[in-house]
Amino acid sequence: MRLRRALKRGFTLVELMIVVAIIGVLAALAIYGVRKYIANSKTAEARNSLGQLGKDAASAYDREHMEGAVLSLGTSTSVLHGLCATASNSVPTTADDVKGKKYQSSPAEWNTGDANTGWKCLRFTMDQPQYYMYSYTSPSTDSFQAVANGDLNGDGTLSTFELDGQVKAASGGTIVAVSPTIKETNPEE
Repeated sequence: MRLRRALKRGFTLVELMIVVAIIGVLAALAIYGVRKYIANSKTAEARNSLGQLGKDAASAYDREHMEGAVLSLGTSTSVLHGLCATASNSVPTTADDVKGKKYQSSPAEWNTGDANTGWKCLRFTMDQPQYYMYSYTSPSTDSFQAVANGDLNGDGTLSTFELDGQVKAASGGTIVAVSPTIKETNPEE
């Protein structure tokens, strides 16, 4: 008889409270981990896009540019290399367009500049919605900076990712050396 009562007995209130507390702690840890994972996946867009911008800037430098004038018979012109000049616009034009949301750019926004200037020179474009605002500057003929700014949580604090590059002398000519790492400020903001 006593054995039957012992088997029918349920959990005590203390045991149930301990289980609920353990589940609460595990849920809090899981929420933190998932939030961190999602933020890291969103910042991957900026890192990948800036890496592509660096490659595009180096490719643009390696393209052969020559003077457009007609040559006299029996003469030649030297092959020139140069970084793309500064893009006149950021895409999107203001950080408010990516404040806590994604922005779908149009092809026309990436088609600004010419063969030596801006996005057209870089041949860089994005056709998917983006979390970041991208800009490209070339303050001199031998350096550039590509920047991605975003506000993932919409609180007004910008995340900033910067990639720098410089023209360097190398054996047999010059190359574009790109920074081995991207400078990050508030990456998950």
